[in-house]
Amino acid sequence: MRTIVGFVYTLKPYERGIQEFLGKYSRFVLPGLGFQLPIFQMIRVRDIREHTVDIPPQPVITKDNVEIRVDGVMWVRPKADEESIKRTFYNIDNWKRAVIQLAMTNLRQEFGDLTLDESLVAREKIATNLQTVLNRFADDWGLVVSKVEIMLIDPPEDIKRAMHKQKTAEQERRAMRLLATASLRRRSSRSWRRFNARKASARRRSAGRKVSGKPPLRLPRGAPKRFAWSTKRRNSISRAARNCCARWR
Repeated sequence: MRTIVGFVYTLKPYERGIQEFLGKYSRFVLPGLGFQLPIFQMIRVRDIREHTVDIPPQPVITKDNVEIRVDGVMWVRPKADEESIKRTFYNIDNWKRAVIQLAMTNLRQEFGDLTLDESLVAREKIATNLQTVLNRFADDWGLVVSKVEIMLIDPPEDIKRAMHKQKTAEQERRAMRLLATASLRRRSSRSWRRFNARKASARRRSAGRKVSGKPPLRLPRGAPKRFAWSTKRRNSISRAARNCCARWR
């Protein structure tokens, strides 16, 4: 706010003002060049642009009795019409301080209705409720609260450590579950391959039995290779001897 007491005055496009004559409201002043009578007349000018107002950090107690520190920021502007500009001068002495104190009070109330876990994920809800309450009161002062944002929600150090341990344990449990799933899939794949190999071996044995009419020699499982080779060799010698006998006959 600024005050003009000179004979010539100029208001910028983002300014609105009121003129007083001997301390009494006289008229609404718009941007541009104007003249007035010094001493008898005075102009009070208000900036109607958006004002960025910080909500100072403060401790609040949640519904589950946990003390946290929160702060925020809001954007407030005076309305541009004549009645609202008059309210900013005559209904409130320091509108910025009034809005800050109102925001701090209602911020404590908003967090008091929520638990810690709820407050950590309800920034948008808290900001919307706070903006609604502030606009209801700020309208009597000729103001409008355009936006409210919650910047910081800071739990105590012991709560932070507990949350970190909980998150770490959850990540470890998820990793163990993934490892167990991968191991189970590996075992299932190996068992399926073994089943297919046994099935193929059974088909080959069945085909050999149909061709020769005799059941093929089946070695015991785990028999050494030397025994397998000697058996094949003996079978081949027996077949050669039978063939020779058949020729001499």
